[in-house]
Amino acid sequence: MKKLLLILLLSAGLSSQAQQKADLIIYNGKIATMQKQGEFVQAIAMKDGIILDVGSEKNILSYKSPETKLIDAKGKTVIPGLNDSHMHVIREGLNYNSELRWDGVKTLKRAMEMLKEQAARTPDGVWIKVIGGWNEFQFEEKRQPTIEEINAAVPDKPVFITYLYGKAFLNKKGIEVLGYNKNTKYEGSLLEQDANGNLTGLMYAKETPKAIYMTMGLTTKLNPEERINSSIQFNRELNRFGLTSVIDAAGGSQNFPADYVTSLDLAKQNKLSLRISYYLFAQQKGKELQDYEKWVAETQINKNDNLIVANGYVEEGAGENIVASAADFENFLEPRIVLSDEMETDLEPIIRLLAKNRWPFRLHATYGESIDRMLNVFEKVNKEIPFNGLRWFFDHAETITPSELERVKKLGGGIAVQFRMYYQGELYNKLYGAPKTQLPPIKKMLELGIPVGMGTDATRISTYNPWMSLHWLLTGKTIGGMQFWPKDQALDKFTALQLYTSGSAWFSGEEKEKGKLIKGMYADMAILSDDYFAVKTDDVRKIESVLTIVNGKIVYASAEYKALNPEIPAVIPDWSPVKYFGGYQK
Repeated sequence: MKKLLLILLLSAGLSSQAQQKADLIIYNGKIATMQKQGEFVQAIAMKDGIILDVGSEKNILSYKSPETKLIDAKGKTVIPGLNDSHMHVIREGLNYNSELRWDGVKTLKRAMEMLKEQAARTPDGVWIKVIGGWNEFQFEEKRQPTIEEINAAVPDKPVFITYLYGKAFLNKKGIEVLGYNKNTKYEGSLLEQDANGNLTGLMYAKETPKAIYMTMGLTTKLNPEERINSSIQFNRELNRFGLTSVIDAAGGSQNFPADYVTSLDLAKQNKLSLRISYYLFAQQKGKELQDYEKWVAETQINKNDNLIVANGYVEEGAGENIVASAADFENFLEPRIVLSDEMETDLEPIIRLLAKNRWPFRLHATYGESIDRMLNVFEKVNKEIPFNGLRWFFDHAETITPSELERVKKLGGGIAVQFRMYYQGELYNKLYGAPKTQLPPIKKMLELGIPVGMGTDATRISTYNPWMSLHWLLTGKTIGGMQFWPKDQALDKFTALQLYTSGSAWFSGEEKEKGKLIKGMYADMAILSDDYFAVKTDDVRKIESVLTIVNGKIVYASAEYKALNPEIPAVIPDWSPVKYFGGYQK
């Protein structure tokens, strides 16, 4: 009887295996499982958004049925989908179609030509905007534009150009449209005047970037239909570089729920081409605790609002800034800001609320001096309400100290690292001198076993192109080629890529579900234009995806796979810079 039962069970198992036929198979590839260094397989099968199996071509093709879609990788490298652990994807989606992007532009001459060309097609009353993603060191000329050059290029339409978080350019027409004058003041910021008291058009963040943020808010906004289109276009642009997941760190001028409606609608219609997790950032100074009390009571973390894609659109927790008094402003054009004496008093009740309700949180922290004070608060709350595995982490942490890292480890925290120093290394050197060790100290974090994820913090400082970020990890150089870290602190290719895949997955609690190309994980991956593992380090910057897959479905295709590229709506409005220039410039 037992023997018969065993035969029946084996038969049922074999029958079940026989029924497992793939929806999609990629074969003839160099597929990096990212399970261990140097492990590559030839083929991968996927079904219902999950990896069915990986291995030899012969074995994987046994999962083929007449309905299975086959893709020949033609020997190209396949990697797990990239996952940016800190980007402002929801906010940028609302604005992308209205912005002229200088990301990737090689000369200031071409950047100014683009500005002039865009002005010629922009309707009267509409702003021409360049919002982040560039600095002077990417240009051959190694300089910023002058306000005189901007006024000469566009004399008759308003122009607003931001430079990192520390400076902005406002042309004469822009000053006129806004009605700004010598009496216009913004707390913590400077609007430069000439000898006669007239505004020059240069704006500087001193203690805060309030002037830049508030002015940005007064420029052209897209209407609801355009915002939906803009979000679709930006998500597709991220797919172009192999991104399949993004964790939105919220940010200034990103109000909940109003500014999340567009992405929520796309999620509900299964029109997101990325898995998006998001955090909530209180916007009103002095009312942060009330906001978090309301959100903890009324919203649900870990609830997926995409009914088709697992973890497709999910609220994660609180941050990246939790209280205004803990805003550790990273303007390397100016000396370090000392946080207010009220910071601990403001922060503690919110951390207590979050810990009590098991809400994950993230906190923007640039300097070790600030991190020390924040950790004091966390340690105090932890004694009363043990974190005990609660997911929490710092963002940035450029100058965190070894002893502070030990404290983060003890509290079970992580660190989401961004490549801001790729854009600000020269400015940091000017203020503080060349760092003697890696900054932020990623190798030390990994050595201690602290979870580390990689991201860009795009789009108001850095570009969203993850391959520029990977170049920074592999070289320790800035975008201008300056050796910022000591060379021996650079990461190897496997470790760098791991931070951008399974490393970042920890920050949304998905480290067991994505980031590796192995059986049972999400079918998120990219076929690359060039072999990341074989190309020269500097050539990593040129890599793009030629085929991006999310949840087992193709969301982007180019080059020899272009015929497989899913159709999306044409860019609107008609004057959009994205329609004419696209996003990142090759």
